[in-house]
Amino acid sequence: MPTHFLPIKRAIHMKDFSYITNSSPAYIESLYQDFVSDPASVDPEYRKFFEGFDFALEQGLANGQATAVGGATGAVPAAFPDDFDIAKEISAYRLILGYRNKGHLIAKTNPIRTRKDRGANLDLGFFGFTEADLDRKFYAGNKLGLGTTTLRNILDYLGQAYANHVGIEFKYISDQQKVDFLTHAMEVEFNQPTSIEQKRRILEKLNQGVIFEKFLHTKYIGQKRFSLEGGETTIAALDAIINTAGSLDVKEVVFGMAHRGRLNVLANILGKTYEHIFSEFEGTAVMDQTMGSGDVKYHMGYSSEVQTPEGKTVHLRLAPNPSHLEAVDPVVVGLARAKADILYDSNYDKILPVLIHGDASIAGQGIVYEVLQMSKLDGYYTGGTIHFVINNQIGFTTDFDDARSSDYCTSLAATVQAPVMHVNGDDAEAVVKCVEIATRYRQKFNSDIFIDMVCYRRHGHNEGDDPKFTQPGLYALIEKHQNPREVYTHYLLENGKPAARDLAQEMEKKFWADLQERLDEVKQNPLPYKYQQPELAWKSLRRAVETDFDKSPDSTSISEASFEKLFADIMKWPDDFKPLKKVEKIIQDKIKLYREEGKLDWASGELMAYASLLLEGHDVRMSGQDVRRGTFSHRHAVLRDEVSDKPYNRLSRIEGASGQFHIYNSLLSEYGVLGFEYGYAFASPNSLVLWEAQFGDFCNGAQTMIDQFIAAGEQKWNRMNGVVMLLPHGYEGQGPEHSSARLERFLQMCAEMNMVVTNITTSANFFHALRRQIKWPFRKPMINFSPKANLRLPDSYSTKAEFTSGCFREVIDDAMITSPATVKKVLFCSGKVYFDLLHRQQKDGVNDVAIIRVEQLYPLPQKQLDALYKKYNKATWFWVQEEPLNMGAASFLKMNLANINFGVISRQPSASTATGYMKIHTQEQAEIIETAFSI
Repeated sequence: MPTHFLPIKRAIHMKDFSYITNSSPAYIESLYQDFVSDPASVDPEYRKFFEGFDFALEQGLANGQATAVGGATGAVPAAFPDDFDIAKEISAYRLILGYRNKGHLIAKTNPIRTRKDRGANLDLGFFGFTEADLDRKFYAGNKLGLGTTTLRNILDYLGQAYANHVGIEFKYISDQQKVDFLTHAMEVEFNQPTSIEQKRRILEKLNQGVIFEKFLHTKYIGQKRFSLEGGETTIAALDAIINTAGSLDVKEVVFGMAHRGRLNVLANILGKTYEHIFSEFEGTAVMDQTMGSGDVKYHMGYSSEVQTPEGKTVHLRLAPNPSHLEAVDPVVVGLARAKADILYDSNYDKILPVLIHGDASIAGQGIVYEVLQMSKLDGYYTGGTIHFVINNQIGFTTDFDDARSSDYCTSLAATVQAPVMHVNGDDAEAVVKCVEIATRYRQKFNSDIFIDMVCYRRHGHNEGDDPKFTQPGLYALIEKHQNPREVYTHYLLENGKPAARDLAQEMEKKFWADLQERLDEVKQNPLPYKYQQPELAWKSLRRAVETDFDKSPDSTSISEASFEKLFADIMKWPDDFKPLKKVEKIIQDKIKLYREEGKLDWASGELMAYASLLLEGHDVRMSGQDVRRGTFSHRHAVLRDEVSDKPYNRLSRIEGASGQFHIYNSLLSEYGVLGFEYGYAFASPNSLVLWEAQFGDFCNGAQTMIDQFIAAGEQKWNRMNGVVMLLPHGYEGQGPEHSSARLERFLQMCAEMNMVVTNITTSANFFHALRRQIKWPFRKPMINFSPKANLRLPDSYSTKAEFTSGCFREVIDDAMITSPATVKKVLFCSGKVYFDLLHRQQKDGVNDVAIIRVEQLYPLPQKQLDALYKKYNKATWFWVQEEPLNMGAASFLKMNLANINFGVISRQPSASTATGYMKIHTQEQAEIIETAFSI
């Protein structure tokens, strides 16, 4: 039967044909007949399939099996061979697509046990074949570059490419270039032989990984070390990532990983000496505790520089992390983004983030999803991350069947169309080839990619734990299983060429000699290291001492000339820009306020702080939900043209400013975004980095980041960080989820000058607080409880003089009091409640009650409060707060202000932060103010 061919579309989308591979051959054949008669008559997706099939067929015909004559729209076969069977040919083509799509489900990726049946439907019968068809020739072989060949050859080829020790998932990718790259990598490149030099490198790294664990098991038997045993191929894999990246002109690799295998990675990838590691292990290291109590050895970070075999220098950084699995992920990508911006002019090809996951944590921890969703967003883009999963097939004592609902721990990769290469951890060469492909993919496409290395955990969760209590069957198999070094050595001896066999014998001797060297404590030379620019910036800073917090530095004010220039610059826009009328009025009102009253409102004071830092050469980066406009429509840092929708950054045209202002509306995430900004601030001590919550109440979605990094990072890891958190806070009758940023929780974590907690009431004081973050000769996280309704309160506005002179005021005395001796009562407070008290004081003309604002609650301005206590020594003192008694600052102050005798006026203790009823809120608020003045 003559067949009509359309011009060929050779590229086939992997994701388009899973339904075809699951359809019956008879149905597909009937559709093909329709396609032959009229291509436009079939569904476009089926048409793509048949065009690809025709390509394979046409290649076979062109090779001489049949003749063709030219037609107006393509080649028309004049005749087919006698044994040509369209149905069978279509089935063979479906088989090829089936393996490309689902071969990973039957790949031999598990080194320990037989895989679960995932219903791959890749047996011969599913495609209408029998054993009798195996030696039948098919034109479909042309689709694989095999020419017209037997079904047996096609199956062998597909099995080798897609169902051997590697199974790849990429059918969901819509970018055809990526599909073609991965298809070529698996079908052509993967089968290239490994050179003897690379075999040596792999075996050397396996030796090092196993030696390290044997050393530990000999010297520190029973001690917690979270060994890599069973997954030692990780060392060869990370080494290959670094070497491949170096050859592609990557200058730096930033790693994030949990505790499993961390010490091994420190020794054999980052080059930390055994002496250094084990002085920490034994507790004999000289610890610098002037600023920290330290952390366990398998949490500490490290930096080094290594030379690749090609002679490239690559900077390596392992970020410190807590035990909270995957919590380090956003920190690493934030750190990588900062370094790209600062060191490499935002060239993301120069820096590579690598996240090393566990199988249980990547499936169970939602932060991984948050970080993945950031991967393509402008504000958080890093040029792609390599995700390497050490898949132990177990989480502590939990089997993987109880740890996830998905087929794979990496199934979330499909959300961003990231490919996944599942690989058997016992096949070191396959693992290395996978990571080399992954590194090239990342560099070529600047996209995320996953390697799921299926291995095992030789011991329990830690070395003192017996895994046979919960997995006796699995651990009976593991007990008898050779380690990856032994597996690879045996493979080379049994299957290698003479040179490979000689190499295996040579490296076996070297293994035992090197192990003995380590056991004999032969001294190692540490790698040379050159400090990077951000590290030099950190080194120029010092650590804070208590006297630093007696009074803020005077360097936060700006000159009158700078004030006038900056104010003018942020209040104008390009001539061809047309803002919305409402927004234009908002800005004109700010100009009018300054011209007529000489004052700046809260938003103007904030933007002036950023603008002044830009003028001084500092970058400012801010992100969070809705921050460009501001949750409460106050900031308007970025305007939109009402016609073109084009954005205009109000701080982008400050003449003479070398700093840059970057502000990004974030995805709806607290944990991930705050972690990213913490990581960014880690690498940029001379930049002001801020995260703003939509409402302060929502910051507890990032509690892990607050507890483990922001509050404790300096203590645990001796690493300062100046990230700023802006948390809208205040009781305004908006209910229990829009009233409190949980001041009490932050204050409970305050100790040893670990962070700064403020609750500021004026625009100028906020201006000084923001600038102080950069002017201090040290860095501290600052958590500011910022206003909501009071953003527009005239009493919060400040005069020009307050910006051009003075400094941040930790405590603000009552300016209305002229005779301290007549004061009978002092109401000291913080934040919004001050204005309620002030209005009552002014309304009733009260002159024997002083109202003091504590603008900084930690470090507590003890000396300033002591001076005021002495000044108002005849008065009774009360702390007044809007929050319930069990919340807010009351408990903190009772514990820390022991030398001041004071009572507390607040809401009643409550399980919830606030009432949901406006009437009750109003009543409670009135009672606080009434009690304050009547008690």
